[in-house]
Amino acid sequence: MTVGAPEMLAPTASPTAAIEVLSAEKTYPDGTHALQPVDLRIEEGEFVTLLGPSGCGKSTLLKMVAGLLEPSNGRLLLWRKPVSLLEASAQKLAFVFQSPTLMPWASVETNVRLPLDLAGVPRPEADARVADALKLVGLAGFKSALPRALSGGMQMRVSIARSLVIEPHLLLMDEPFGALDEITRHKLDAELLGLWAAKKLTVVFVTHSIHEAVFLSTRVVMMAARPGRVVEQFEIDEPYPRSAEFMVTPQFSRYAKRLQDSLLRASHGDTDASDA
Repeated sequence: MTVGAPEMLAPTASPTAAIEVLSAEKTYPDGTHALQPVDLRIEEGEFVTLLGPSGCGKSTLLKMVAGLLEPSNGRLLLWRKPVSLLEASAQKLAFVFQSPTLMPWASVETNVRLPLDLAGVPRPEADARVADALKLVGLAGFKSALPRALSGGMQMRVSIARSLVIEPHLLLMDEPFGALDEITRHKLDAELLGLWAAKKLTVVFVTHSIHEAVFLSTRVVMMAARPGRVVEQFEIDEPYPRSAEFMVTPQFSRYAKRLQDSLLRASHGDTDASDA
C-alpha cells in the first residue's frame, strides 16, 4: 500500500464516540461464557488495538461491534445508535478478516467491486471507486490478476481495498497480518497507518503481537480469558508518522515491556492491576 502523503499527521480523536460498549457480554448456546460484561468507549479517529491471550474474546468483541454477533446482554452503540441501525445512517463500517476471503475465480477488480455490486452501485461509479482503492493499496497494475497469482501480502491488500471501496468511517481488523512473514507484516503495518491518517479512519485492530500493538496504536486494550474481559488499557503517547526507527527507541522498549508484563498477568489470571 502506498499513500501519497506519508508525512501526513495522524487524525486527532474528537470527543465524539464512534463505539460505545455498554456492559455487553456474550454467552454461547453451549454455555461458553466468552465475554463477561465489557465497558469500552472508542473515540472517532482513534487506532485502538485489542491484545490478549488466546480465548480472551478479542474476536468475539470485534464481531459484536460489527453486528456479526449479538450480545447476550448489554448494548453496543456506533455513533450513539444501535449497531442494527448503522445501515440507515451516514456512517459506514468495514471488516477485514484474518484471511483475505477472496473469490479465487474472480479478478482483483471483481473482488474489490463485490460490495458495490451487492449494493447496486452503478458500474461507472463502482469502477472509479475500485480504481481509487487499488491505487491506495498499491495494486493499480494488478486489477486483472487472479488471487492465485498474488503473494499473501498482496492478497491482504486486495482485502483491504475491498473494505476501503465502500468509503468506511470505521475499520475493524481481526488479526489481518498474522499469517504473513515479519518483513511483509511490518510493511503493511506502516502502510496501514498511512491509510488511517489519509482517510481519517477510526480503527479497531486485533493482534497477538505486542510489537505490532505498540507500533500501530493510540491505545491498547488488554483482555484476559476465562471469561473474556478488559483488564488494563495503555495510551501509546508517541507522535505519528511512526517509522521502523521508532521500534528501536527506548520509548518503544518501555511500552513493549509494560504490555508484556500486562499480558503475562492476563495469561496467568493475575488481573488486579488498575488501568495504566
